[in-house]
Amino acid sequence: MSAAHCLSFSHRAHCPGPYIYWMTTPLFNPHAIGYVRSPYKQTAEIPKGLGAKHDAEGVLEILPEFASGLADIEGFSHLFVIWVFDKSTDFDLIARPPSDDGRPHGVFATRSPRRPNPIGLTTVELLGRDGPKLRVRGIDMLDGTPVLDIKPYLSSIPERLLRRGWLADAEARKRSG
Repeated sequence: MSAAHCLSFSHRAHCPGPYIYWMTTPLFNPHAIGYVRSPYKQTAEIPKGLGAKHDAEGVLEILPEFASGLADIEGFSHLFVIWVFDKSTDFDLIARPPSDDGRPHGVFATRSPRRPNPIGLTTVELLGRDGPKLRVRGIDMLDGTPVLDIKPYLSSIPERLLRRGWLADAEARKRSG
């Protein structure tokens, strides 16, 4: 039985001991610090693929016990939001993004929700704060999505040094085709 197969909760009983131990001994126990309020109720509503515009506005509602952690956040224009694909039930190590006409890519080279650890990362623009509520633009999560963490977006990587991997090839094909 493969390691990927053993990572599925439904297949644990058929896996060798080390896989069962690894999956039943968490590295940490994640807790939601809040929830996303989003215009998206269904996955199909979220813009995806090349040229997708992520300009929807929403709110990150932080739980009262974590609200003091928002002190001084207003000084940042953009935030990383780390969240849970809480509707995802399984994963694939090979993804076939529609933005590349279904060509296969390793899941770690994509933004597929079907991941071994269902963790999402989104960069949003901070529009304002009202107590424990952060108004943001750039939402690409479903309404009610659990938020694990928020960090200020800081990048010291010059644009000329950034590479876009297979996306650059897919974009070039779209332009020429």
